[in-house]
Amino acid sequence: MAVDTLVKSSAASVHRLFLVALPYFVMFVVVVDEFMPYNDRGLLPLLSLGPALASVSRRAIPTALIGMLALTVCVGLSWHYHFYLQPHGNVPFITIAGVTVVGVVASAGRQRRERELADIRAVAEIAQAVLLRPAPRRVPGAELAVRYMSATAAARIGGDLYEVVTTPGRVRIILGDVQGKGITAVRTAAMVLGAFREAAYEATDLVEIAARIEQSMRYQAPEQEFVTAVLAELTPGCPVIEILNCGHPSPLLLRNGDVVPAESPDPCLPLGLAELADDERTPSTWPFGPGDQILFYTDGISEARDKTGAFYQLSQCGQILAGHDAEAALDLIKGQVISHVGHTLTDDAAMLLVKCAAVSEPADAAALDLPGAAGHVPAQALRA
Repeated sequence: MAVDTLVKSSAASVHRLFLVALPYFVMFVVVVDEFMPYNDRGLLPLLSLGPALASVSRRAIPTALIGMLALTVCVGLSWHYHFYLQPHGNVPFITIAGVTVVGVVASAGRQRRERELADIRAVAEIAQAVLLRPAPRRVPGAELAVRYMSATAAARIGGDLYEVVTTPGRVRIILGDVQGKGITAVRTAAMVLGAFREAAYEATDLVEIAARIEQSMRYQAPEQEFVTAVLAELTPGCPVIEILNCGHPSPLLLRNGDVVPAESPDPCLPLGLAELADDERTPSTWPFGPGDQILFYTDGISEARDKTGAFYQLSQCGQILAGHDAEAALDLIKGQVISHVGHTLTDDAAMLLVKCAAVSEPADAAALDLPGAAGHVPAQALRA
């Protein structure tokens, strides 16, 4: 990644240098052409390209100064060759002066838009720091990594959400995707995260946390808005992870080199639609021991398509997850997704990787005997 950063920085420096030198180079070419023998092509108006090109990258005052330089050069050449005595000899002066004025106005407008965009980004960064707090790199018994990619060009926040809360004896996680986009989605994401952060410390289980979020959405979220989400709970020393899937893409569990979708035997409706369900939400339990990893993600990753409409094959990420640490693995997956799409993502995308790092103590049978479907341990995930 350091090499990529260095390459990008070098490319940016070359681009800036090119933009700085281009107006002078164009005017120099025009001057050289005017000194060529038997030159009667009348290229003096092309000196106006100097201030025109300067307005693309420079501020208003430097653009005006380059325009004055172009006008001075034009006067000198016109006086030397007596162009001003020819018919329409004043056209080059008018052209340069007019383009300079337009360039200064355009440069001032560009500066204003850049300041507005910088303000928007600053506000977005502050909002992101409040809404999506940095996830801890390490929690009791596990290592974490998070990557978030917003589809909004001028901001870094959107409708995807994540949070990790460490409570006495437990680690609780949520990753979700709000229906829709824009300010409404961001507002709903903030409401869901607020409810989760409060309930994660007080609720007895994931079902209660989901119910608390549902209650907050009932009172605060716009009508008919819903959130797909996965809630998870880790207990240090217990070699299982409890997952409550609320209409979200199934996490991927990497165990002994095999990638297994952690699919819930009883899929639940998204948060905000519980009143349409007949049964109570039911979590499932999966083996999660030392070296195991589980990847939570939003549909911005799983539904990323290339130009032919083919989806990114996230299920083939086993070698990436197994061969790198959590941070490097997510960087590689992120790079592959962007390369697969071939352009900026059109949907928000988030990934959260959890790697069991601590040596767990042997668990007795009671450790896997959780209420309801929480005792469900798929046979394929127990494969040695």
